[in-house]
Amino acid sequence: MAATKPRLKTVYTDTIAQELFSEFGYKSKMQIPKIEKIVVSMGVGEAITNKKLLESAVEELTLITGQKVMKTKARKSIANFKVREGQEIGAKVTLRGVKMYEFLDRLINISLPRVKDFRGVNPKAFDGRGNYSLGITEQIIFPEIDYDKIEQINGLNVAIVTTAKTDNEARTLLAKFGMPFRK
Repeated sequence: MAATKPRLKTVYTDTIAQELFSEFGYKSKMQIPKIEKIVVSMGVGEAITNKKLLESAVEELTLITGQKVMKTKARKSIANFKVREGQEIGAKVTLRGVKMYEFLDRLINISLPRVKDFRGVNPKAFDGRGNYSLGITEQIIFPEIDYDKIEQINGLNVAIVTTAKTDNEARTLLAKFGMPFRK
């Protein structure tokens, strides 16, 4: 049984790639920017005192992304926050390929429109190398999360890594995918 190609990947190969090729005047098809990976992470600072919060965060991130989540550990001790080196304080997952395109499709078309008072995402949140970072304040905007079963409302970070050389190329790429940038 052949797996179906994600909708956004089909859109990218059929239309977006050709549009970017002609718009930026690349000499080779290999220069066309594409999305390399999406990293979704969640910091759970309260996990220091309550391990159950970290476990629920891992379960929620697994539901949202559809992939096994890795727990992250503190790199160094910080006395003011009562954090010791090696303590588990967050979770992250790196999406590539089919799951990456499916997550991006759900994020753009289903989850972001569910944000309260949504006016678009920040068009300036690029890092100078063509990568985009997006902060989401509530994990409940994803339809996979059951509102009644959550322990605590957590935020999460979404980092979209592209092969674009400039922020302008990456912004154009994401806009063609349908990313709702603020005007």
